[in-house]
Amino acid sequence: MPELAPFSASGQFWRGNLHTHSTMSDGRLTPQQVIEAYKARGYDFVQLSEHFLKFFNWPITDTRKFRSDDFTTIIGAELHALATSVGEYWHILATGLPLDFAPCGDDETPAAIARRAADAGAFITLAHPAWSQLTIDDGMSIDAAHSLEIYNTGCSVENDRGDGSYLLDQMLNKARRLTCIATDDAHFHTGDFDAFGGWINVKAEKLEPDALVAAMIRGNYYSTQGPQIHSVSIDDNIVSVSSSPVNSISLIGGTSRTSTRLGKSICSARLDLAELEHSFAPAPPSPWLRLVIIDEHGKRAWTNPIWLDEL
Repeated sequence: MPELAPFSASGQFWRGNLHTHSTMSDGRLTPQQVIEAYKARGYDFVQLSEHFLKFFNWPITDTRKFRSDDFTTIIGAELHALATSVGEYWHILATGLPLDFAPCGDDETPAAIARRAADAGAFITLAHPAWSQLTIDDGMSIDAAHSLEIYNTGCSVENDRGDGSYLLDQMLNKARRLTCIATDDAHFHTGDFDAFGGWINVKAEKLEPDALVAAMIRGNYYSTQGPQIHSVSIDDNIVSVSSSPVNSISLIGGTSRTSTRLGKSICSARLDLAELEHSFAPAPPSPWLRLVIIDEHGKRAWTNPIWLDEL
């Protein structure tokens, strides 16, 4: 039974967060304090994603001195340009930027700044779509995006706008082949209340920035708030999943139909693609699928979308 990426990829999983802030922009802790906090929580890597604005003197924090054999950092930033459909700044994560990435031009559009960062080798993510109130037109306008935030801890605890799945699914239905990341967007202004609530597990050969970014661009990772996905495979229209103990394993497509297994502390499921089509109101088949697992505490893990024409 063919196993799917990232589980079939070579290497091992590394735990990391791509969205957090320090005193280099609007966070409370120094860069070193932020990095030590993630190391203490068992993370393998982190990116300080400072707000790349003139107000903060265009910060791209050089964290190379904090790297070691068992922990690394990725250079990046949170890019901004006007304006979303509600008239606010865009927030676009760029993971893997060069330290000399040039400041934004006065008339540089959101699409242009994202494209410039992608051309520089960065992994591009649309940050906190629900918090930013991004529309489908907003999302589709950034043609360089690799992913979007399916979950953002800070936005969830601040005003219950941490879930970006609505925009992910709409863009997938428009044939945009995005992946999705979970982050925390921690600022540490109220202790660690906004920290450590979502991260990605990246499958890569080495704990090195270039290898991690390349794996992200290939989609070799999954996102989680805690539950672990061990394997996913598809054979003869059956999706097989194994995981840490959870109470729900759901296969989601581009319509309201799902294939779900419920139970207490289940660790595997076999989900039939045909269940996504059976209904009193027939729905067209979905060209994509994704898996969500939920544990007894309501913590989730998400696979990246699976495109059936790529199997």
